[in-house]
Amino acid sequence: MPSILPAILLGIVQGITEFLPISSTAHLALVPWLVGWDSPLLSSLTFDVALHMGTLAAVIVYFRNDWISLARGILSGRAREQTWFVNVIVGCLPAVVAGIALNSCVETTLRSPLVIAAMLVLFSGVMYAAERRRGELRDRVTMADAIVIGLGQAIAIVPGVSRSGATISAGLFRGIDRASAARFSFLMSTPIVAGAGLKKLIDARGASFTADDALLMTAGALSAAIAGWLCVSWLLRFLARATMNVFVVYRISLAALIVIVEIGRAGAPGAM
Repeated sequence: MPSILPAILLGIVQGITEFLPISSTAHLALVPWLVGWDSPLLSSLTFDVALHMGTLAAVIVYFRNDWISLARGILSGRAREQTWFVNVIVGCLPAVVAGIALNSCVETTLRSPLVIAAMLVLFSGVMYAAERRRGELRDRVTMADAIVIGLGQAIAIVPGVSRSGATISAGLFRGIDRASAARFSFLMSTPIVAGAGLKKLIDARGASFTADDALLMTAGALSAAIAGWLCVSWLLRFLARATMNVFVVYRISLAALIVIVEIGRAGAPGAM
């Protein structure tokens, strides 16, 4: 039986970093790189699908009452829920377009450790600037807000940016309070995560895997779901009373670590 510890660890990493403003794609690319894991399954498309299904389950379960309320409101013709639903869909459109247009580039060139480090630092500056914005904040999201936040989600397909970091920052720039921006961000991410998972599932069709592989994928998905649910619950409470600056510090520290490791490996014997 294979060791399931790496699968569980990657699931926890996915569950936490999918929702914290520190970039899940960056961490999933960097953890095996940093610790030297070289498992075909753990880097496969099918395992990636399993992790995404775990975080999708987490966000659906956590916001189940919101989705039920939206569905009931739409069916009964309530304007508030209809507006929210339209805003969520409008906010998803830029990411759909960007994902289709840039998918191959994102999966290859932009997964370089140094590119990830650069994006971690660059969008740390954006997050810090968003937190420095002054003025009265509101909890209502308009269609114009949804478009701007959606553009942030589109930019976040680049590893190192962070979907939640970009979208919450966009909301702050638009004058929305952190907790409301985060809530809208997570609701808006649900169709995107579902769509990305479905696309990867289609891409992975026909792939064969053993019973041991199934065990690893199940362990990864479950750990991603549990970690994701706990992370969303904690982050919404945290953002109601604190800024994102602690994540800015973490992102810059991680970028520095990446550069140090990359330089060390480049200078190691046999690296040339």
